[in-house]
Amino acid sequence: MRYITGGIALGAALALGGLSTTAAAGPAPEPAGARGYAPSELVLTIGYGEKAETASVQRAVTLGCSSGGVGSHPDAEAACAQLRAVGGAFDKVTKKPSDRPCTKEWNPIVVTAEGVWEGRRVAYEHTFANPCALNLGKGKVFAF
Repeated sequence: MRYITGGIALGAALALGGLSTTAAAGPAPEPAGARGYAPSELVLTIGYGEKAETASVQRAVTLGCSSGGVGSHPDAEAACAQLRAVGGAFDKVTKKPSDRPCTKEWNPIVVTAEGVWEGRRVAYEHTFANPCALNLGKGKVFAF
C-alpha cells in the first residue's frame, strides 16, 4: 500500500475541500441573535502619564461610527466626521501643527484609541507634553 505524504496530500485535500465549498448555494445563515462586530467601534481614553500602560486614566468614552456617530462621546458625530476625513489616521488628528504657543512644562497626558476602525484593529497611543498641548491637538476625537 502506498501513502501520499507532504505537499501532494495537502494540495489534494485543499482542492477537494474547495470543490465541496464552492458547490454551496451561498453563505451560511447566521444563527438567531448572532451579531458581528460593527466596522467602527472604539474606546477612547485620556490619562495622566507618559505611557498608556502606566497612565492614570481620567476619562474614557465609547465611539461608534457605523451610523453617523453613537456612544458615550459627547460629540460623536463630529468625532466620527473628523476620523473619516483623515481616513482613520489618528496621527493626523493629534499631531496637527499649531501656531499657538504652549508652556514648556512636562506634565504628560496620554490619549489612546482601541477597537476597530472600518474593519481594522486599532491600538493608538499619543502622549502630549501638557494640558495645553492636549487642548491644541485633541481635535474633536479626544474632546471629552
